[in-house]
Amino acid sequence: MTTPDCTVRPSTARHGRLVAAIVIDSIGTGVFVPVSMLYFLATTPLTLVQVGAALTTAGLLALPAGPLVGGLVDRYGAKPVLQAANVAQALGFAGYLLVDQTWQIAICAWLNSAGRAVSFSCYGVTVTALAAPGQRERWFGLLGSVRNLGYALGGLLSAVAISFGAHGVHTAIVVVNALSYVTAYVLIRAVPNIRPEAGQDAAGGWGRVLRDRRYLSLVAHQLCFAISLFVLNIAIPVYAVDVLGLPGWTAGAVFSLNALMVGFGQGVVVRWLRGRIRSRVLVAGHACFAAGYLLFLAADRSAALVLAVGVVLLGAVSYTFGEILGGPITSTVAAESAPDALRGRYLALNQLAVTVAGAVSPAALSALLSMGASAMWLTLVGISVLGATLATAIGKVVPAAQSRIGVVP
Repeated sequence: MTTPDCTVRPSTARHGRLVAAIVIDSIGTGVFVPVSMLYFLATTPLTLVQVGAALTTAGLLALPAGPLVGGLVDRYGAKPVLQAANVAQALGFAGYLLVDQTWQIAICAWLNSAGRAVSFSCYGVTVTALAAPGQRERWFGLLGSVRNLGYALGGLLSAVAISFGAHGVHTAIVVVNALSYVTAYVLIRAVPNIRPEAGQDAAGGWGRVLRDRRYLSLVAHQLCFAISLFVLNIAIPVYAVDVLGLPGWTAGAVFSLNALMVGFGQGVVVRWLRGRIRSRVLVAGHACFAAGYLLFLAADRSAALVLAVGVVLLGAVSYTFGEILGGPITSTVAAESAPDALRGRYLALNQLAVTVAGAVSPAALSALLSMGASAMWLTLVGISVLGATLATAIGKVVPAAQSRIGVVP
């Protein structure tokens, strides 16, 4: 027998500091990401190729960070590991103020990339511990909303700041980022550190995680979903402006539309989805991604400029619905499918799929784009079809994916 959880909402009053830490973190990230390359080109003697190589190297070296600390999360709880990640990112940004060589950028960027991968794994463990069953989609949806709005606000502040073009402005952006992680560290101190109860079975460690075929299917699904998430930042702007020849503001409009829809619509959609089977919602999310990709391809066939802009924006709406539908559900299913005593390791493996997608997407999507619009968007449609197929499969074998949203078993 099941009982619907109709009245309880995420307790932002009780755990407001966790929400505030995520907001501050995301604003800082939103401020720096758009100007990261500009910052290093303005403050170091390095070339674009050298800076890009340093950042790529850092991203690849950061891949093992999440899995390596998964055991620490299981032993000591998520809170101290999350705070250590905040310290690492604060040091990384502080180091940006001093770098002038490729290897120095790589080290500081590694601190930031590794800290970020660890943070996302820890947030999943923390939310699962703080939110009761039936509330977790709302929690993950809420945190996704505030993170998106933080990115948007940070990007807006960044655009205003770099319009001044002064060296001091770039430095100020980095200082603000370092301080944001210090502030997040302080805020997290008030968040409970909930650890597995004594006596819970953590036997098997990573071997047990890697032998869990049902969870590996979840990780494969997460990889497909994450690849689609990176399309917004990497492929759509270049396609809209350079391939279709649309006005530069089109890319900004797509970003703004996505941020506003996720920021203000995520909670509404999660409440509307209450009672629906999770795996079916995931399939619907991939269908929205695929529809968006087909619309982007159709824009290449649109002769009129106004029509092409309209089709791109319509594609962005469909794409964003895919993100809204799938985001909270993938996080909840991944968290609830992990045993309490090994949740740190399980979610670290799931986060690794996101990190891998982030590492390979720039090169893969750029290569596809160079092959033409059809190769690009039809390949992504294929990835969405694969994601929907995996969602259907886990809906048959993973209990958390078979559950209904907002309903306590």
